[in-house]
Amino acid sequence: MIISASRRTDIPALYSDWFFNRLKEGYVLVQNPRNPYRFSKVLLNSQVVDCFVFWSKNPLPMINRLSELDNYKYYFQFTLTPYERDIEIRLPSVEKRIEIFKRLSDRIGGDKIVWRYDPIFINETYSIEFHQEAFFRITSQLKDYTEKCIISFIDHYAHIKNVFDRFHIKPMSDYEIKLIMESFSKIVSEFNLKLKTCAEDIDLNEFNISHGVCIDKGLIEQIIECSLIAKKDKNQRAMCNCIESVDIGTYDTCPHGCIYCYATTNSDRVYRNIKLHDKKSPKLLGHPNETDIITLKEMKALRTNQKTLF
Repeated sequence: MIISASRRTDIPALYSDWFFNRLKEGYVLVQNPRNPYRFSKVLLNSQVVDCFVFWSKNPLPMINRLSELDNYKYYFQFTLTPYERDIEIRLPSVEKRIEIFKRLSDRIGGDKIVWRYDPIFINETYSIEFHQEAFFRITSQLKDYTEKCIISFIDHYAHIKNVFDRFHIKPMSDYEIKLIMESFSKIVSEFNLKLKTCAEDIDLNEFNISHGVCIDKGLIEQIIECSLIAKKDKNQRAMCNCIESVDIGTYDTCPHGCIYCYATTNSDRVYRNIKLHDKKSPKLLGHPNETDIITLKEMKALRTNQKTLF
């Protein structure tokens, strides 16, 4: 099984102590997003976990503890965008995160760290020219520390419509998207990086940009040196090409304060939830109690005995 940690919150940045405690205990209780009283007991032993996929904007707290993952395979999706603190309120500076990116890459290898430049949006401050210049600047610094960049364009979620209105963020036209992507394509070609999209339906093949995969069967097979029997994740959006995985995060638990975040519906709820966190608990929030309905998640390894030829 592939473990996603996590699309719902930044576990490496915020809950790495909890994660490593769960790794030692061998399981985690994951709350059902649609029913707060239902939990899945997800095993974390190396017999069933084929690979961890970590998602983070600041994995610094995890870097010095990566030796605790020596019995597992993993890679990181590292989101690094050039917005200021009006947009990404509580993140370290871009320069600091570039240094963290390099440090992580030096530790695990550039093939195991995917750079995410997403989401892309434009307004009076963050113009097309801004993105063209920023992407060149960051790419020139990361070119020796990763092999691939994944991009996406901002989604207009109903629960943050007021925020988008306040920052004058509107859906981008195909013309605007292609203007940016033409520039991005030339930049990655210069620095020998692959550029892919995430869950986008627009055709950018004219710029040598194809539809990408975040929980990537091919990359995982390369990392674990073994073939996988895995299906497309039916729980994701139609344009998402990710393979099936189990996410161990919880929504409304990230205080980074990024205004575009789909996983945060209410900032007050985030701070109430954070107060419930105990790094020693099997749950990300609170402790098991008599009202919890806990079901053992049926899990099995997806890897076969067939070695890959990477």
